[in-house]
Amino acid sequence: MELQVGSIVLSTAGKDKGSYFCVVELTGNYCFVRDGKIHPLEKPKRKNIKHVIKTPKVLQSEALQVNKHLKKAIDSLSDN
Repeated sequence: MELQVGSIVLSTAGKDKGSYFCVVELTGNYCFVRDGKIHPLEKPKRKNIKHVIKTPKVLQSEALQVNKHLKKAIDSLSDN
């Protein structure tokens, strides 16, 4: 599965290991992710793509525009 903007990923390394994020940008070997809480729209986190696992869920662009919607979408995935 190929990473794309809107993909939900699971972090496998770092302080945020086990957390879900949404990919907002891809550059080379890195992706910029955010979760709407610790890493909001204004402050995405840079992650090496080797340190994330793609899930089958992909968010629509509407959910990526507001921290509250992004957090709600990720929390619903974490509860399952």
